[in-house]
Amino acid sequence: MRISFSTTLMVCLTFVTLGCNDDQASVSLPESAKPLAVDATPYLVTTEPADTTPVGEARESLMDGESATLIGTIGGSSKPFIEGLAAFTIVDQKIPCCAAEEGCPTPWDYCCTQDQVKDNIATIKIVDESGSPVTADARQLFGISELSQVIVSGTAKRDDQGNLTLAASTIYVKP
Repeated sequence: MRISFSTTLMVCLTFVTLGCNDDQASVSLPESAKPLAVDATPYLVTTEPADTTPVGEARESLMDGESATLIGTIGGSSKPFIEGLAAFTIVDQKIPCCAAEEGCPTPWDYCCTQDQVKDNIATIKIVDESGSPVTADARQLFGISELSQVIVSGTAKRDDQGNLTLAASTIYVKP
């Protein structure tokens, strides 16, 4: 069997480019394709919590440090998930998302009702028992996506602009 010079050169260049060690640091997979190193079990609730508060109401009344259980729909922007963390934004269910027939290719960004989103949105960060954000892709960890309806329980945090973040210890994904 005869191998051409160009084939041999191409194979050698491939090995030089890839390297001969087992270091996987040079290979970069998208977050959603990486295997999970986090167990969702401590955070995922299988029974729907009672006494939920809609996001809009929580933004009006919830104080920094208060416990709350919020209900909402994942969305509010074209990219509601925070890469590298089990974190995302939710919008009050009273705000209608846009439909494709309204010229909105990403209905979860609420492009036709964006003026209503500002007062009806919250950032959700799933945190571990020490209060540190869980470093896993929320989509993969909890089987959620844009427009999923969720109920999250945790502690409110307010910034100087009045934005609401919930450091959530549990999440329930509505079927």
